[in-house]
This record gives sequence, C-alpha cells and structure tokens, in this order.
Amino acid sequence: MHTRREESQDRAIVRIAAHLPDLIVYGDFSPKLPSVDYFDGVLMFVDISGFTAMTEKFSRAMYMDRGAEQLVEILNHYISAIVEKVLLFGGDILKFAGDALLALWKVERRQLKNIITVVIKCSLEIHGLFETQESEEGLDIRVKIALAAGHITMLVFGDETRNFFLVIGQAVDDVRLAQNMAQMNDVILSPNCWQLCDRSMIEIERIPDQRAVKVNFLKPPSTFNFDEFFTKCMTFMNYYPSGDHKNLLRLACMLESDPELELSLQKYVMESILKQIDDKQLRGYLSELRPVTIVFVNLGFKDQDKAEVIGSAIQDACMHISSVLRIFRGQINKVFMFDKGCSFLCVFGFPGEKAPDEVTHALESAVDIFDFCSQVQKIHTVSIGVASGIVFCGIIGHSVRHEYTVIGQKVNIAARMMMYYPGIVTCDSVTYNGSNLPAYFFKELPKKVMKGVADSGPVYQCLGLNEKVMFGMAYLICNRNEGYPLLGRDKEIKYFMCTMKEFLVFNCSRVLMYEGLSGYGKSQMLMEIEYLAQGENHRTIAIALTKINFHQNFYTIQILMANVLGLDTCKHYKERQTNLQHKVKTLLDEKFYCLLNDIFHVQFPISREVSKMTTLRKQKQLEALFMKILEQTVKEEKIIFIIDEGQFVDPASWAFMEKLIRTVPIFIIMSLSPFIDIPCEAANAIMKNRNTTYVTLGAVQPKDIRNKVCLDLNVRGITKELDTYLVEGSCGIPFYCEELLKNLDHHRVLVFQPMESEEKTNVSWNNLFKNFSRPTEELKILTLSNDEEIEEVCNLTSDVKLQNLSPPASLKEISLVQLDSMSLSHQMLVRCAAIIGLTFTTELLFEILPCWNMKMMIKALASLVESNVFDCFRNGKELQMALKQNIVSFEVNYRSLSLKPSEGMAHGEEEELRELESEVIECHIIRFCRPMMQKTAYELWLKDQKKAMHLKCARFLEESAHKCDHCQSGDFIPFHHFTVNIRLNSLDMDTIKRMAKFQGLKAEEEITFSKIEIPKKPELFPENLRPEEIREKILSFFDTIITKMRTSKENIIPLESCQCEEIVEIVIMPLTHHFLALGENNKALYYFLEITSAYLILGDNYMAYTYLNEGERLLKMLKNDKSWSHTFESATFYSLKGQVCFNMGQMVLAKKMLRKALKLLNRMFPHNLISLFLQSHLEKNRHFYYVNQQAQENSPPRKRRLAQLYRQTACFSLLWQIYSLNYFFHYKYYGHLAAMMQVNTALETQDDFQIIKAYLDYSLYHQLAGYQGMWFKYEIMAMEQISSLPLKDSGIEIVSYVADKLGYTKLLMGHLDLAIDLGSRAHKMWALLQNPNRRYRVLCWLSKSLFLKNRNKQLVQVLGWLWDLSITEEHIFSKAFFYFVCLDIMLYSGFVYKTFEECLEFIYQNEDNRILKFQSGILLGLYSSVAVWYARLQEWDNFHIFSNRAKNLVSRRTPTALYYEGISRYMEGQVLYLQKQIEDQSENAQDSGVELLKNLESLVAQNTTGPVFYPRLYHLMAYVCILMGDGQNCDLFLNTAIQLCETQGNVLEKCWLSMNKDWWYSSSELTENQWLKTISSLPSWEKIVSGKVKMQDIQRNKFLMRINILDNPF
Repeated sequence: MHTRREESQDRAIVRIAAHLPDLIVYGDFSPKLPSVDYFDGVLMFVDISGFTAMTEKFSRAMYMDRGAEQLVEILNHYISAIVEKVLLFGGDILKFAGDALLALWKVERRQLKNIITVVIKCSLEIHGLFETQESEEGLDIRVKIALAAGHITMLVFGDETRNFFLVIGQAVDDVRLAQNMAQMNDVILSPNCWQLCDRSMIEIERIPDQRAVKVNFLKPPSTFNFDEFFTKCMTFMNYYPSGDHKNLLRLACMLESDPELELSLQKYVMESILKQIDDKQLRGYLSELRPVTIVFVNLGFKDQDKAEVIGSAIQDACMHISSVLRIFRGQINKVFMFDKGCSFLCVFGFPGEKAPDEVTHALESAVDIFDFCSQVQKIHTVSIGVASGIVFCGIIGHSVRHEYTVIGQKVNIAARMMMYYPGIVTCDSVTYNGSNLPAYFFKELPKKVMKGVADSGPVYQCLGLNEKVMFGMAYLICNRNEGYPLLGRDKEIKYFMCTMKEFLVFNCSRVLMYEGLSGYGKSQMLMEIEYLAQGENHRTIAIALTKINFHQNFYTIQILMANVLGLDTCKHYKERQTNLQHKVKTLLDEKFYCLLNDIFHVQFPISREVSKMTTLRKQKQLEALFMKILEQTVKEEKIIFIIDEGQFVDPASWAFMEKLIRTVPIFIIMSLSPFIDIPCEAANAIMKNRNTTYVTLGAVQPKDIRNKVCLDLNVRGITKELDTYLVEGSCGIPFYCEELLKNLDHHRVLVFQPMESEEKTNVSWNNLFKNFSRPTEELKILTLSNDEEIEEVCNLTSDVKLQNLSPPASLKEISLVQLDSMSLSHQMLVRCAAIIGLTFTTELLFEILPCWNMKMMIKALASLVESNVFDCFRNGKELQMALKQNIVSFEVNYRSLSLKPSEGMAHGEEEELRELESEVIECHIIRFCRPMMQKTAYELWLKDQKKAMHLKCARFLEESAHKCDHCQSGDFIPFHHFTVNIRLNSLDMDTIKRMAKFQGLKAEEEITFSKIEIPKKPELFPENLRPEEIREKILSFFDTIITKMRTSKENIIPLESCQCEEIVEIVIMPLTHHFLALGENNKALYYFLEITSAYLILGDNYMAYTYLNEGERLLKMLKNDKSWSHTFESATFYSLKGQVCFNMGQMVLAKKMLRKALKLLNRMFPHNLISLFLQSHLEKNRHFYYVNQQAQENSPPRKRRLAQLYRQTACFSLLWQIYSLNYFFHYKYYGHLAAMMQVNTALETQDDFQIIKAYLDYSLYHQLAGYQGMWFKYEIMAMEQISSLPLKDSGIEIVSYVADKLGYTKLLMGHLDLAIDLGSRAHKMWALLQNPNRRYRVLCWLSKSLFLKNRNKQLVQVLGWLWDLSITEEHIFSKAFFYFVCLDIMLYSGFVYKTFEECLEFIYQNEDNRILKFQSGILLGLYSSVAVWYARLQEWDNFHIFSNRAKNLVSRRTPTALYYEGISRYMEGQVLYLQKQIEDQSENAQDSGVELLKNLESLVAQNTTGPVFYPRLYHLMAYVCILMGDGQNCDLFLNTAIQLCETQGNVLEKCWLSMNKDWWYSSSELTENQWLKTISSLPSWEKIVSGKVKMQDIQRNKFLMRINILDNPF
C-alpha cells in the first residue's frame, strides 16, 4: 500500500495537483473565460508574523553558505504544520500569499453552523502549535486568524496558456477586515460568521465599536463528543479522505493519470514549476534567495460586488498583463482580492527567467500596464508598486499542498507603495538607481509612514516613458574629478588624441567607436575625452543616451541640432522660436518653419504646403535643412560630437550620421555596448567606413585596479589578501571592483589604520608579513596635486574569509542573467564546476557530472568557453601567465568583430566550435572567467547536495594529493600520511604498496639486503691521497655520472619536469576546501600543512605563511585532541613556522618555534650551559656509535618514527645556522650541538639523502667556524656514501644535490675554481633531470663565481641560461638574480649586459612581488646596488630612496650567501655616503665612520660570513680608514684583501683593489663626475664580442673611490 502511494505521488498529475486547491482540481468550469461559480462556505485567513524578518536576516548574511534551504526548512516547518491542521479538519488551501494563507470549507448553507465550529476548533489548535515553540533562528513565530462565512463567488480567467482564479464577495472582504482587527494569537469572527455560528459552543470577547468578535475558547456541553460531531460534519465535505483513503491527508494524492485533466490543471501552474515537475527534480531546486524585481498591480473597481461586472475587466487586464510580461520574461505569481481591489503579484527574475535590464523592463511593463488598465471600463483606479532586491523565492507548504511564492521585505514594500500611493506607478530607490533611465522620467514623492515597513527609503513616481524631450537633460554629465585620474585607459586615450589630431589637421570626418561591456568604464572615459577635446576653434557636444532613446525617432540628431542652434539653453518655446528664426532665415522659407514644431517643441503656424506633405517628405526636408546648417556651422568652428551608450542611437539618426560623415567634416566619438540585435544598415556602414576606428575595450590591468582601490579608499596601500580578492573578483572591470568594495564596506570588514614604518614595528608572527600592495609610481605622479599626505593603509578584520563572501546582489544578478540564458544541461555543468572551485580539471568535472559521457562534456565545455563562461589552459604555467595580465583593448580594423559576413556564417561558427572542442580536449585545466559566476552558481545548490558533491570531489582528488611523479610522488612532509589517518577511501594492500613506492621506500627484506652490500671500507678515496688528487677524483666521479645519465639505456632521466606547483594549486588546495566544506577539520589541517611545505620548497614564503595561518585556525579548533597524530601535526606546524621565520630573517622567532617543535617531537634542546654540556656528551657517544656502523645491525625505523626523525633533522638543520649567527662565545657550542644532533638523527633514519645532507651541513658548519680538519672528513664521508647509491630515482637526485651543495660551499669558502667546476657539473645534472627549481639556484651561484673570476664569456653564457629559465618557467627569482648580476657587471666589470634603466624598471615593476618581497637578500641586493650606482653619480636624493628601502631589509639576517651579497653592497653604499659627509664637513661624520668600521669588522668576525666576502669587506674597511686618516690600518686591510684575492683567485676584486690603492697613494686629482664619464663609455657586450672593444680595456672601467680625509682624524 505504501509503495503504491509513493508511486501515485510521483505521477505528474499528483505533483501538479499539489500546487492547486481541490476547488480547481475537482472543479468543472466553463471553457469560456471568464467563468463564474457561486457557493457557500467558511473562509479562514492565517497571517504568520516573523517570516519576512527571517528572510531579510538570511538575505543580508555575509557568507555564501547563508542557506536558502535552511530558510525553506524553517518556513516549511511552520507552514506545513498549519497546512496539515487545515487538511485534517477538512479545509482546502486556496492560496499561499507569502507568509499568509487562505483556506476554504465549501459546504451548503445549512451546514455552515456546524462547519464554523469545526473551523474554530482548527484555528485554536493552530494557535496551540505556536504557544511553546520558538524557531531555531531565535525568531518568535506567531499567527493571527480571521474567519468569515457566507456567499462566495469564484472567478476563473486567463488565456490559452495560463489560467488564474479568484474568490470574491462579501465573505472575502469580511475575512480581510477581520484579519486587520486581529492581534497575535487571536481568532476573529466576522459579523456574518458570528451570526451563522452555534453561539452556545463559543466563548467570545466583544471588540469595541465593532460587530466582529474575538473567540476565547470553545465551551461544548459535557455530553458533547467532538469526534462524532467531526465525523458527521466531514460527510458534508465532498473530497475529504474516507474509507480506504482515510489515512491520507488529501484525496488528490491518489489522482489517476488523466491527460485531459492534467492539461487543464497545467494552465494554473507557472511554466518554470512545470519544467521541474517534468524533470522530476527536487522541489527544493527552485528555492533560493534571489535578486528580483517585484511589480504589484492593484485594480480598484467602482462596484466590486458583482462578479459578472468586474470579471470581464479582470479578464482584459490579465490578458494584457500576461502579454506584456511575456515579452520581458516576467511572470504573474499570484492574483488575489486585496482591500477592495484585485491585485496581481508579478515577478521579474524567477529562476531560469533572469534577463538583462530587468529593472528597466519592469518599469516599462508597469507603465504599459498602467496606461492600458486605466482605459479599461469598470476599473476605477490603477496603482502599481515596483521594488527590487533580494527575496526568498521558493516552494512553501506541505508535501501534499504547496505553492511557489516570494517572501521578503521588497515584496512588502511594493505592496505598501501600491496601497499608500494610489493611482500612480511608484518605485523604490533601488529600482530608480538601477533603471538606466533618465532622471527626468521620475519624480520623488513625499515620504509616508507605511504599515510594516520601517524604512523604505525615497519613493519615486515613474512619470512614463513617452514624455516630451527636455532639452539639456541628455548631455553627458561631466563630473570629472581632477584628483581622480582615469586609470588604465592610456592606450584608448592615445587612440583619441591621434584621431583628433588627424581630424583637426586634415579636416576630414573621423569616427572613433569604443565597444565594451557594461561596467568597463566607458562613460568615465568619455568624460575624460570631453575634457581633452576642449579647444578654441571647435565645439564639443557630449550626450548620454538611454535605452528609451532608441525608440524615439531622430532623437540623437535632435539633441545635436538643439545644441548647434543654441536651443538647449532656452527656457521657453518662444525663446526657442526666436533663436530658430534668426538661424534659419537664410536657409528656409518662412512657410516651412512649422516643420520644426514637433522636433523642437515650438509653435510656428502650419502652412498649407506643409500640411499636404507626407511624413517621409517632411523628414527629408528636415534632414536637408540640418545638413545645410551643419555645413554652415563647420566653416566657422569644427564639431566634435561625443555619444555615450551609442547602441541606443535610433535608426533614423544612424542614417543621418552616415550621410553626415560623407558630406560634412565632423569627428564623432561614441561608446557602445555590443549590439543585442543586428545593427541597422546605416550603423553597419559607419562601422565599415574607412575613416572609422573601432576599438574593443579590454579589462584594465591588475595594477590599475589596485590604484583605483587606493584612490577610492584614500589609502597608501591595501593588504595583499584584499588586493588579490579585488583583482581576481573584478576581472579588471571597474564596476565590479566598485561593487565588491561597497559590499565589503557594507559588511564592515575594512579596517583603516595608520601606516607604520617597518623600523618601528616590533616583529611578531602576526605582523611578520606586513604585505601591503601599494599604488604605482605613475599614480603618485598623477595625484601629486593632493595637498594632504595620506598616511593610512586598509586592512581586513581578523575573522573575515574573503573567499567565502557572498557576491554583491548587483554582480549576482549579472551572473544569474547569464546562467538563466543557458540550456538546462549547461546550467548543470556550470553548477557542478562551481562546487569544485574557481579552477578545476576536466577529469574531476567528468567524475562528478551525473550521467554524462565525455563527448557531451567536451561539447558543452567548448560552447561555454566560446560564451566566455570558462577559459581553458594546457597546464598550470599557462594559467599563471594568463592570471598576471588581463586582455587589453584592441583595435578592430575598421569593423566590429560582430559584423561577420552573413553567408557561410553558420558554417564558420560550427568550424570554430569544432576547433574549440579540440582545444578543450588538449587543455585539462579549466577556470571560470569570472569568480562571481562560480560563487553565484555555488549558492544555487542545497546544503545536502553540496555536501554530497564535495565528498565526491574529495574522494577523487585525494588519490592525486602528493608530489608529482618527477619528485617520486610521496608527501611534501616526508612520511606524513603514515602519522595521520586522513584518507576517505578504503585502502587495499596494492594501494599501500604503491604509496610506499611513491615515498621511495623499500620492503624490509630489500633494505636489509642492500645494507649488507654496502662496502665496509671506503673504496673511492684510498688513504694518503693529496688534496689535488681527491679533487680530480671527485670531479671525475661526477663526470662519470653525467656520462651515464646521457648514455644509459635505463630510464634515469625523467620524461617531464616537476609538476608539484600545479598539483598544489589544482589538487591539494581544492581538496583542502572540500574537506573544510565537509567539516573534516583534521583532514583539512593535514593538507594545509602539506601546502605550506610545498610552498617552502617552491620558495614562496608568503603563501606558506598564509596557509600556516589557515592551519593555526584549525589547530585551535582541534585543541582538545590529545592523540599522538595531533601532537605530530602541532610539531610540524611549529617547525614550518620556524622555517618561514628563518627565511624571513627573524631568528629570535624562528628559534622559539623550532625549540617548541622539538619539544613536541620528544627531542628537547638544552636551554642552559649545564644541560648543554650534558647533552653534548650524550650526542658525542651516539655519534661514535652511529659512525662506527654499529647501528647498521639495527632494523630500519618504522614509518611513523621516520616522519618524526625527518622533522627533527629539519629543525636541527636550521638551529645550528641560527646559533652560528650570534656573536656570543657560548653560542658556538649550541650551534655545534645542533649540527651534531642533525647528523645523529639523520644516521638513525638510515636514509641516504638525510645522512649525506647532514654530513655536508656538518662539514659546512666546521668550515665556517674555522675547524680545518673536521670539515674535510665529513665531505669525504658524504662522497663515500653517494658512491654506493644506485643510479635511478632518488639516487641520481642525491648525487646531483651533493655536486650542487659542494659547489655552493666552495663558493662561500672562496675556492672559486672548484666552485665553478662543481657548479657546472651540478647544472648539467639538474638540466638532465629537468628540475628547474634546483637548476636556477646552481646558475645563480655559478654566475657569481664566474663574475669574481672575470670569466665574462662564460658568465654571459650562464646568464643567458638563467634568463631563458626565468622566461620558460615564469620564475621571478631567477629574473631578479639575473638583473642583480647585470647591475654588478655595470658596477664592477666595466661593461653593459642589460642597461641600468632596464634593471631599474624591473625593480619598480616587481618590488611588490610576494616571492621577492619575502625572500631575505635579493631585494636588499637590488636596492643596494641601485643605491651604490646613484652614490657614485652623487645623485644623493635617489641614493637615499633606495638606501632607505635597503635599510628596512638589513635586519632580516639569514646565514646565506644571498644575504651577505646584499649586505656587502649596502655597506658599500654607506661607505660612499660617509665620503659625502666628510666632503660636506658634516658634524657626525666621525661617529658615522666609527660605526661603519665596527659594523664591517663584526661582519668579518661572524661565523656565517663566508670567506669569499672578506676581500670586499676589507676593501671597504681600508677605504673607511683612509677617509678617517688612519693610513696604518688602511694598509693592513688593503694588504689583507689583496692577499685573500690571490688565495681565492678573485681576479675582479684584486684588479679593483690595485687600482684604488694606486689612486689613493698617487698625487693625481680626481675630476668631477668621473663615474658619469665612465658609464657614458661603458661598452655593451655585443661590442666586446664583435671585437670593437678589447677585454683588457674594460678592466680599466672601474670606479675610483674619492678621498677626502677627515679634518680631525682619530
């Protein structure tokens, strides 16, 4: 039985019947409309309070998961309870009107008495439902009920496609009046109902001055049995379920299929609902919070009682309303009698029905309906209210009886305006502002207090769209702000300036057309053009059109001529007549003056000749006259005619302009949106004219959006997160940017704070990355006129999640228009893609699309790519390149792109689509063109549906959430997945083995076997070898490896380069967000840590910091989890935090974090000297144990232990470097202990790479600390270890790493020749392994070694490789280092590889790049090099700019060669400035000199400063000493520097030292601007290669340091 009922409820007829009352379902109406039926019955009106407020609360919610389905659940929880009561008591729900419903008990008159008792009982039970309940949203839901009884008339009306019904009569009026008297929890009986009821059963309370009464309770006699009474009463009800169907709520649930009846019932249901019924989709699909426009129409009648009289009037009105709405995709949602009138609730923008210019169409429709209905007989008053905004659209009610309705404050506002402003068309301010209609079409009305509306804002009367033209109103309003420049349209303005110059010089017509979508800033641009077009010998006329002007014949020319004839300033028609007579007296016979009457609204007498003319003849006469006037005018002054919104030019005006540009020299500039329909013939002709330049506007660039935001907010900078959100979200469209900013301001998430200097700020984790995007230098120049200096920056509130913010209603509306114009299948694809995220892969999309095949998906994707919903990319690099630059404006060669030849067009489109399909097949990455579309589509899903989709995505993605195959798969945090149970998918043994293989692990048997085969004694380096022999052996070993890599038949070399960055962005990031959406916080935390680790590997500290902050939020939420896996996650979190701080040069923070991590990993690091010495003793014993291979007998650690050990080695590796930076003597012991603990921990892992890395680190520690014997031993141990490695997978990478690391170490230690030999071999290996991240590092340091050796030819070759790598890989750091070396070449090598201007331009464009900004050293080096350049030129203002920027970065001390490169350049700049201070006899010159010397000495004394930097530092110290008059120390430092140069083979520094030494001790005078003379003669590399300049000659192009000895030497 239950199954049968389910089957019946799934029948289409039953689903349709659920939307209709029994009155219609079982009605028998005349096919002739309108039809009238009469009966008696009881009406119940239930008004529920609280729903509108609840809807408003949800619609104002900030985030995307504000949940329309949650609102549906709450609404239906209450409404379905009421519906169920009504149905149980035999009632028939006639209508749902928002948050109210009307029910009917249809009976014969004699049964009314008893039925009223039943209805009162039902009403009291409904009140009982709400006495104790309070909604989960904290809203107090209460109801008030009114009852009426008596004669009722039903009117059915409509047309062939759609029918409606109304109940009218005294009983309907009574129930309304009674409801108005009711307070909360009241039941009010109308006077007639009180007369007809059984008074003995009811206890009432009289209402003062009213005949209606309030029911207190029922008072049946003691013998009264209500159940029997009720059963007897229900026998009078024709369709009350009984017998076999007694358990049903409604008999209509069991309707049998009846095609004729189904067809009849369909006419009463909206088309969009029928589509859902046909598709058998969930009724919740249509429930959403949606921006719509409400049009409430009320028809008032003189005599409302007679249905026959008003029926025909309602029928006529309905037919017209339906026909008008149909044109613009509006729908009648409800029709009901309302306070002595018939009301139509019309809605524009229902799901699937959103159209462009919705508000304009709604107003046009409203005026049309008003004009028509005002003429219909019997209709006394027409009142219309129009309001726009977000409302709840959805199906409310019970599963057996429900309706599609709208609820929200905007519905109430439209209804109230309709009632409080009778006889006119009114609209709210949102509709007024969004109408795109001229202001003179409206009139602001006095405010009225309207019931139930707290603040409606201004109310406007829509005067009608056919008013007479008001001259002067159509002009482009030029509110150009001098302090607010036009941004990002330089190219477009250049087009204009060139075309205007041509026009003024050659006196030939020119047309310049700018086509762009709405929001691209066309009007703003035309304002700027109007300002620039002003001149003495020409007149500029600028007008702005609106949609309505398209239908006004000759309107554009009318406005042009009114201006030319000076009529626009006339206040009265007589003044216009006088002006016209004066202007046209020589051109037109007086009897033809009346031709001007209509067009200029004047009143010349109509002559007999004109009265006989046809309309066409009159038009031709007018055109001829206007042409003569214009010909005469341009002889005196040329005309520049500017038209905004040119797509609204009427056809007659296009035709005239087409003749005009052929006849009269005129310059027409217009902006226009793409034509919706094919433009008229004249418009086509103008576009194709050889004198027309047609420009298609592109988006403005990210820097211009940033500039705009800083200008709009009046700030010096905005946080990087906000910058990214606005740049991505706006897609370069200024209007989008403005709306997004307004939305953020509305939700109060913007915080303005004073700008702090970086020096004054105390560094903490939270302000570690004070990453503010600043406006460009050009903007600063453009806004120099602003008197007050802006000292604020814009930040965000701490708790805001920008990526989850709901889009602004205006942008959501644009997306909905586009979505609703798609087919249902395309909509489904877009909605599924929205779940995945902004960027997704075709594989994942195919996985989650329900019942699609690949061919269908590719075809749909190609179509959506064509319509600019999606972009497709072959790989992640292509995507990143596209995101950096928006598509710019481009010139179409004298014709619009839309003007393709009509013949063969269909064939061409098909071909284009096929090409797109091929492209989509090749591209596996797809991205939404506009983030707003993704957010809008995402919001359309219901909560449960979202969850299921997120789960599907997560299951699919987690299989690929690891390193790429090139990097041997595995976790970014080694062995991470062995420590935390994060997988959704169940694992079989094969999967586990495969994952183990990804980690580069072997089975235990394999490990044991391999360990036995490791030779016990070193074979590569026999004892008693000399250093030269060892060097040759090492180099020949690497040469052998390279040869094997090139010639081996095994797959040593990978097929593709590293794809890890793409995996992070396309797989792991989306996976993290899916887990967050599913509430799986522990899994999300796991992947946030993986992302952080990946970004640290990729060298992006800022992104690592960002995702660590996301992880920290989750860690706090999971703080009660005491499991070991959570402890490991916490330790990982702190170790990664320490690594970020280390990279940023914040060593105190880094040390604190790393110690905390080690504590959680059960490896305490000592805090005091006693524990230090104890720990050192223990570690020495452990070290002896491991090194003597006693530990080899042990079995390898388990995977969880390995994860722990890897984390520990990472922490110790950083700790020893941090301690080495400190000057205090005892800190070297801490550093030594940390380095030894790294080695011991690595040995415990039994992992070759960890052991080798630790040996090389330990060796480097000893070299920097000056322990000669130890470092050599550990380098040899590292080489012995790699000699036994198999040449495949990780083995070959370890060998490459060793060559790389040794090359870097030798550079640091000043062994330049060996550094070059090792570096070049490492480069070959990394190139063969296709590892760009490793390759660029080798090239950077190899270039430095070659630079110091003066091997310029090899240097230039290496720089070429570095440049190519930076371009192909889009690698910013490589490019920055390239320019750093180029500056060094100019400063020290004596020739030019890239010009200083190019280097400076690179710095300006990229100094805010997050990778460079948060990478300690590179910007310090670039800024300092530029500062040195300006100091040599004695341009001290420029010097200070760059020196101060560098100074802010000096405190970020890291023990890296890059930092010391930067700091040595910085110190050189300070030394040159000291010379300037001495020359100027500055008071504090001596103090500065002493301070400088002290800083230089401390740099030399530091353990972490590599000896390769000593010659330069001693050189600078010698210069300071000679400036200070200390010749003795100067000689000492100079000789030390020269000696070091000879030892290291540092040819570059030695040459410069020798020249400076000779110069300082000679008697020659240095001429002024010596460096200026030098740089003017610096040869380019091309000249050197061609032999025009000899190598020896460039050695002399050195900067000679000027000497001004201090007057008071110490």
